[in-house]
Amino acid sequence: MRLKKQMDVLCIGATLVDIPLYPVSRELFDNESYPLDQIAMTIGGDAVNEATIISRLGKKTALVSMIGKDAVGDFILHHCRENGIDTTGVKQKDGVDTSINIGMVTADGERTFITNRNGSLWKMTLEDVDLSVIKGAKILSFGSIFNNASLDAVALKAIFQKGKEEGMIICTDMIKPRFGEKLADIAEALSYVDYFFPNFDEACLITDETDLYKVADRIMETGVGHVIIKIGTRGCYIRSQDGTEMIVPVLQGVKAVDTIGAGDNFAAGFITGLVEGKSLRECGEYANVTAVISIQSIGATTGVQRIEQ
Repeated sequence: MRLKKQMDVLCIGATLVDIPLYPVSRELFDNESYPLDQIAMTIGGDAVNEATIISRLGKKTALVSMIGKDAVGDFILHHCRENGIDTTGVKQKDGVDTSINIGMVTADGERTFITNRNGSLWKMTLEDVDLSVIKGAKILSFGSIFNNASLDAVALKAIFQKGKEEGMIICTDMIKPRFGEKLADIAEALSYVDYFFPNFDEACLITDETDLYKVADRIMETGVGHVIIKIGTRGCYIRSQDGTEMIVPVLQGVKAVDTIGAGDNFAAGFITGLVEGKSLRECGEYANVTAVISIQSIGATTGVQRIEQ
């Protein structure tokens, strides 16, 4: 298969539907009935979130993922058409349930997910990634290491190797390890990565370090080109192989309504900056602002709608 047109960014990884429940208190199960202000189906999954936001920021995007042949999968494909996302690399399979995540969001914006372990998120393997599609784009962004449980370090290496063979810039985020994986388990795959976007807690888990600078030291030892660590209300910390390092502060005084997808929006903003040739600091600023806009609305892709924001 070939992409329909020259792409700026090819996003690979999770594609699903989120159903955010807001606001939920921790006393939820003490009530027989629990009315909420909002329940709605929204697009979710790191790869489609990134593709959506990058597209809305004016760049040409394509998606490589696996979903089911069901109503939820059709909902996702409709969303992609509406947002100008090339779905040549999206495999829709019989007998697979497109994953749905229930996002329980507290009044202060914190969240946890209820997921379907038998859904497409858990069943997507390297066989569902058409490596022939990995060409014709400037940047390859793998949504999140550890998110698709069956895309292990061997699969990551194959995907990143193919991207490098095609001369692409490789970016990836991560989630908390599902099975206790450590940095050594993904070190070889990370050696192909140009920009890595963990948050601080995730980075601490895989490195067994708790100091920001030691965490960065450990990650840089893998050969990754740049690590961009999200450090919450402080912004982001950037370290490069050439010794460049900086903290890029985030806007203050913004009330978080929902943090679902904030990391995906951050990555989308940073990657958009890369496409535009911005400096590292400018990419960090663009990423921070994109994330800040996203957390002021319910759902991962409802906040950022257009570049003018």
